[in-house]
Amino acid sequence: MLRTLKILLTLGVGIALGLAATWATVIHGTNRGIISNGPWRTSLLTGSSQGGRYLRAFIAVHGLLALSREETVYYTATDDSEGHALDGNCTYQLEGRDPPARWWSITAYGADDFLIPNTADRYSVSMNSVTRRADGTFAVTLSKKPGEGDWIPVAAGRFDLTVRLYNPQAAAVADPAHVALPTIKKAACE
Repeated sequence: MLRTLKILLTLGVGIALGLAATWATVIHGTNRGIISNGPWRTSLLTGSSQGGRYLRAFIAVHGLLALSREETVYYTATDDSEGHALDGNCTYQLEGRDPPARWWSITAYGADDFLIPNTADRYSVSMNSVTRRADGTFAVTLSKKPGEGDWIPVAAGRFDLTVRLYNPQAAAVADPAHVALPTIKKAACE
C-alpha cells in the first residue's frame, strides 16, 4: 500500500511539474532563436519548421498564423528604447524611417494580446497611412488621449507593439538584428 502511494505521489508531482513547465514555455516563450534590435525582438525560428512545438504553441497563443521569414519578419517591443515597460498611462513617440520591406505596419496590442478597443477605430499605422516629414522620417504618438496626426490609441496598463515587414528585403531576412527600426521614446506619464 505504501509503495502504491509513493508511485501515485511521484506520478502526480511529475505531471504537475510537466504541466507547469509546458505552461511557462507556451505563455512566456523561450529565448531560443531570439534576436534583439533596440527595444524590438524577433525570432529567427518564427514561421519555420525548425521552430518546434513549443514555439508553434507560443505563436498560436500570442501571434496567430505566423508566416515564414522570407514572407514576413515580425518584431515585438514590450519596452521603450530606455528599457522601461510600455505603459498605457504614458505617452510615447515612435520615430523612424520606412523599414526595408515592400509593405510594413506597426500595431498596438493590449495585455490580452488583442487589439486595444478604442472609439477612433485606430489600431495601427502602415506604410500607406503614416505621414512622412521632409527628411523621410515619420513620428507616431502612442497615448490614451486623442492625438494630432499619426496616433495609435493605447489603454491604461501594459501593452506591446508589433512591426510586420511584409516581403522584407534580403538584408532584413539575413540580418534582422541590424534593420533600422523606429525608436520608442517616453514623452510623459500621468
